[in-house]
Amino acid sequence: MLEISLKHLMRSIENKEGLINLEIDAKFNQGEISAIFGESGAGKTTLLRILAGLITPKSGFIRVENEVWFDSQKGINLAPQKRSLGFMFQDYALFPNMSVRENLAYATKDKKKIDELLELINLKELASSYPKELSGGQAQRVALARALAREPKILLLDEPLSALDFKMRSHLQEELFNILNHFKTTTLLVSHDLAEIYKLSVRVLELKGGRVVKDLPTKQFFTHNHLSAKLCLSAVLLEINKSDILVVFTL
Repeated sequence: MLEISLKHLMRSIENKEGLINLEIDAKFNQGEISAIFGESGAGKTTLLRILAGLITPKSGFIRVENEVWFDSQKGINLAPQKRSLGFMFQDYALFPNMSVRENLAYATKDKKKIDELLELINLKELASSYPKELSGGQAQRVALARALAREPKILLLDEPLSALDFKMRSHLQEELFNILNHFKTTTLLVSHDLAEIYKLSVRVLELKGGRVVKDLPTKQFFTHNHLSAKLCLSAVLLEINKSDILVVFTL
């Protein structure tokens, strides 16, 4: 289980004063995929960077299972490399001078594990290729495999598919779902793509102005009572439910 209680003063271009207070209190169950949703400047990426140890919050604590990663009162603040965590950035951050296999070997020296990951992401035949030779979808899969190579307790995904076109993104959402469920790693996913959130997560936390304004199971979050009527977006038909004269389309 991941437990966090954090306070942090952060910059926000959406706030007139340029600063907002990020205040988060939440628990995430083992193996759960949770989406962090909200407008730009709400604190989503800042939260991930705090969990990764890249930003030190003003106060609070971070506990993962029985290990304390951060506790302001006790003066504990584990370095990023000491946190059992995988972080996948928006731009994938692959090493351009390393092959696919070498990128994975940077995270783990276990050759059997590397072969397993290459098989899982269907890139065994491209193990000797370099990032510039990969498509966006292939690079995304390599970055995900590298983030999972150390078998982290926590996986952070910061808009992992945002750079891809709609068709490729929709296809890779299915692959991402299968990979995450294979490893059963506690995952926090930042995304603006509602279809992606619906497909991948079991829970949604919506941030607004640095605070959690909604914390709901994913299907409940997507009922008409919880979403703005002003949304306009591309969609894929995911599910059709019929009940008497009512037909509900899940997009």
